[in-house]
Amino acid sequence: MTVLNRFFVVLLFSIGRVLADEAEVNGLHVLMKMTHAMEVLNYQGTVAFLRNGKLEPMKYVHAAKKGVEQERLSSLNSPMREIIRDSNRVSCLYKDTQQIVIDHRPFERSFLVDIPRKLDNLGAIYQFEIVGEEDVAMLPSYVVAIQAKDNFRYSRKIWIEKRQFLPLKVVIYDRTGESLEQVVFTEIEVKDALPFVDINFSETAPQVQHIRQQRSQSSAQAPFVVTNIPQGFREIFFTRRPMHKTGQLVDHLLLSDGFASVSVYMENKNGVMKSGLQTAGAVNSSSRTIGDSQITVMGEVPAETVNYIAEGIKLKGLKD
Repeated sequence: MTVLNRFFVVLLFSIGRVLADEAEVNGLHVLMKMTHAMEVLNYQGTVAFLRNGKLEPMKYVHAAKKGVEQERLSSLNSPMREIIRDSNRVSCLYKDTQQIVIDHRPFERSFLVDIPRKLDNLGAIYQFEIVGEEDVAMLPSYVVAIQAKDNFRYSRKIWIEKRQFLPLKVVIYDRTGESLEQVVFTEIEVKDALPFVDINFSETAPQVQHIRQQRSQSSAQAPFVVTNIPQGFREIFFTRRPMHKTGQLVDHLLLSDGFASVSVYMENKNGVMKSGLQTAGAVNSSSRTIGDSQITVMGEVPAETVNYIAEGIKLKGLKD
């Protein structure tokens, strides 16, 4: 084989590899790489949250080591506070009052974006597609559209940095295409390592308030049945815990399709509770009274979804 022929063989082989690599770059592939990057990389930056017409910039830190993660958010404007997530425990320190609230949760949620681990199971309810490339925080990014295939959930777009595959921007849209919420980094950097913050507060300290839930139980132990569950949503956990201050028990069932979560709460009704639909940005809630109980369905989903779920809730042992 001549030198020229060898050159063309190498050239064709290189073009083939590039085409193969480009074929792998699709919406689902990029989202899967993002999920992994969010878990294992150490990164920090300034992130802005736009919700309910309010813009809040915060410092963000993600530390990871040997499969253990810690997320931290620190406010840049009043009220000054720091929020730390260790696995399923979220701690909030209010710096003005030095009050500390620790929420023990049976379900992990990222401060930036919720992504299911098995994306390939969601093809029936979402479509994943790269719809462009843009710069965010001066970094080239893929724009991945997560398009809902029905009216029970919102569509999203995620801007994913092309080198490290970290999410730089997340936007939630209503059915008309209007933006409901945004999370966007204004600057971000990846580090070899970042320190973990020790938050082992004393259990008996007067300024520390613990919000505890029982261990996740089977939904069969719930005193109600949810008969209207949209396709793709499944029961994640059921717990019962006392409300802050009153001590009244509240039953909580969490439903999720991986991106969107819906909570069903049941408590004893009282005179100040309101029924009907309420909306705050991307979050909708629907409440109704059944017997002596108040049912509230709340989540980052369209109003039709919470109404549909609420209308299908029945109390066990209560005849229609």
